[in-house]
Amino acid sequence: MLYKSAEDWRAAPHKRVLIYGMSGLGKTYLSNMLRDAGTWFHYSIDYRIGTRYMGEYITDNAKAEAMKVPFLRDLLLSDSIYIGSNISFNNLAPVSTYLGKPGDPAKGGLPIAEYRRRQEQFKRAEIQALLDTEHFIHRAEVIYGYPNFICDTGGSICEWADGDDPNDPILKELSQHTLLIWLKGNEAHTQELIRRFDKAPKPMAYQPEFLLAAWDEYLSENNCSEGGVDPDAFIRWTYARALAHRQPRYEAMAKWGVTVEATTLEGCTSEAAFVDVIADALEKQS
Repeated sequence: MLYKSAEDWRAAPHKRVLIYGMSGLGKTYLSNMLRDAGTWFHYSIDYRIGTRYMGEYITDNAKAEAMKVPFLRDLLLSDSIYIGSNISFNNLAPVSTYLGKPGDPAKGGLPIAEYRRRQEQFKRAEIQALLDTEHFIHRAEVIYGYPNFICDTGGSICEWADGDDPNDPILKELSQHTLLIWLKGNEAHTQELIRRFDKAPKPMAYQPEFLLAAWDEYLSENNCSEGGVDPDAFIRWTYARALAHRQPRYEAMAKWGVTVEATTLEGCTSEAAFVDVIADALEKQS
């Protein structure tokens, strides 16, 4: 690991971490808190995906929808209006909206082939954004003068990284430059995330093999065709299964860094408190 002990971590002039875990546990809250401390650069993987690697897809999709409206079509063709996504650290909706949900087009769903195509685009984008981490560490220090760095990942990192493979290219690269921190939720967190998702289902990324199996099972269980799938019903049905699928993959990744219980960081409101929490995790690891 990048830091061999709690003492090594505390004494390091440059603290560089990557935090991962289920979406909704507070990764971005923690990243924003450290950024506001003034000495931490916040690298958001989802923001990088939306601005660098999927920005054109997102904009073109919005233009395609606008072209269906005669009034907007004429304005677009004459270059009278401009369409772009207003993505920010706190508003990543353009990415999830583009990913969409599979099912009945009348209910806002996408054909499964198109849905899988967009999932593949996201997979490539997220892997590349993760591999850009070293580049942003360098930029943060050389251009902006930030001594410390936090990489705020999406919940789907475990879908592309294999913690059981000692030669996994993603984890090998990331562990050379950052301390990997698993923000581990408990059963209460899982149930709360499921409750929130059921109330407001949002698109998410899936491992291709998991998605194919879930889709086939849903069609069989509900005795329906592709066009008869309610998009929200499908992703609600899939969510708890996706969390259960990801848990062992997060656990396998934990060998590459340290684990911190989400409850431990819930009361972390300062840089000093965060440094203490990570020092404790390193102490336990050793």
